[in-house]
Amino acid sequence: MLQVARYKVTKEKTMEQFKQVALTWLRAAAASAVALYLAGETDLKTLAYAALAGAAGPILKWLDPSATEFGRGSK
Repeated sequence: MLQVARYKVTKEKTMEQFKQVALTWLRAAAASAVALYLAGETDLKTLAYAALAGAAGPILKWLDPSATEFGRGSK
């Protein structure tokens, strides 16, 4: 019974971490696309690629073992 409760806490924590990663990616993606748009780029394909490239920051943070927020070093 104790293991079920532990799993539930872990599952909730995992979902919370996923939400944090998703929000971080969304902010980075929006910033990348808006920066290009303000620089005069209006091609939607290019803006979409910039938004996709915005994922690089959160992915690199997730891979970093010293990142305690939601990186490999988080508990």
